[in-house]
Amino acid sequence: MPELPEVETIARGLASRVSGDEIESVWLGQKPEPLKSTAQEIAATLEHTRIATVRRVGKHIVFDLEPNGRARARSRQSHLPPTASAQWIVHLGMTGRLQVCEPQTEILKHTHAILKLASGRELRFVDPRRFGRLSVTRGFEAAGIEPLEADFDPFFALFRGRKTPIKSALLNQKLLRGVGNIYADESLFRAGIRPRRSASSITRKQWAKLLASVKEVLQEAIAQGGSSISDYVDADGEEGFFQLRHRVYGREGEPCLVCKTPVKRIVIAGRSSHYCPKCQK
Repeated sequence: MPELPEVETIARGLASRVSGDEIESVWLGQKPEPLKSTAQEIAATLEHTRIATVRRVGKHIVFDLEPNGRARARSRQSHLPPTASAQWIVHLGMTGRLQVCEPQTEILKHTHAILKLASGRELRFVDPRRFGRLSVTRGFEAAGIEPLEADFDPFFALFRGRKTPIKSALLNQKLLRGVGNIYADESLFRAGIRPRRSASSITRKQWAKLLASVKEVLQEAIAQGGSSISDYVDADGEEGFFQLRHRVYGREGEPCLVCKTPVKRIVIAGRSSHYCPKCQK
């Protein structure tokens, strides 16, 4: 599943390519799973709007929409107020992908949405496994704090006293937005903390180091375009490179890059966790 760095990379790429463009029409497929809002709601909200910008909130891609000239004229003719600013929310799930392409580009089998843009291009949502979700709303908010913007005191207060394993706590999207399996493992390694340790056993000094490690790992991963482990590609169809810098994730049995001890894998709450038994305590 794309995590914060991958979603950030995609959102930035889309912002540079479609911001300012207008949505002329919307086609939605017949599969119900990707639609968190109804097809009618999505089409009515998106059509005849301008994409003001595209940004990331947690693991969500948020398209901020504004009424375009046609929508304003239609409102004046009907004596109704202009359509309020709205948002199109895309969660990529495990295999979701947003493609900006020319109309003649082959439509892939698992395409669930096609937005025709005034520029002549199309924005398509493709998701083979159908775990992604599409919805429309106004004033979108996500639970949890943004790790790249977190100050220490709010971060510390979120986790202090929790008896769950620290790995599980980091993955809780109601506490911390966007951090997933890869970046939790990598952050815990850099902070020298084992993933199974109870969050309540971690000292204030260790929490400070962990927050710094989370920010460092996420920023490095964004700079490398994310980690291409399975199906992930960015808005231009390019793979990321941070997987080449993983220190523990996916390296079970391989020597630790610091101490040469074999990396171990354990399962915590159904999720694989990778760590160095010597470097992490």
